[in-house]
Amino acid sequence: MDINMAVNKILVVEDDPVQQQRLRDILKSTGAQVLAGSNGQEGVALAEKESPDLIFMDIVMPGMDGFSACRQITNNAKTKGIPVVIVSSKHQEADKVWAQLQGASAVIAKPYTDQEILDQVIRYS
Repeated sequence: MDINMAVNKILVVEDDPVQQQRLRDILKSTGAQVLAGSNGQEGVALAEKESPDLIFMDIVMPGMDGFSACRQITNNAKTKGIPVVIVSSKHQEADKVWAQLQGASAVIAKPYTDQEILDQVIRYS
């Protein structure tokens, strides 16, 4: 399903190996290069180093959580233009509002469908 698009490189930041692999498998179907980090610090470092076109970020991770990582990415001059989509089991209204205040472009609740993930890729293409 190679969607010829502007999203050529996607970063997944997820500490759960099963969830990380599922996101990678879904995103590989777009034809984009998929990179992965397993905590907020790795996510921030990879965003700076690799300049992905889109980031999918978990919230609950060891060390730096996804909210802090999102805030660092969206406040950094080098990475602030990269859309960050929060993918989390924390999906109360307060969590969604807080995610947006940290600079997140969207929030997807776990469990998610493949299509919900792909819709975000299409949205930023």
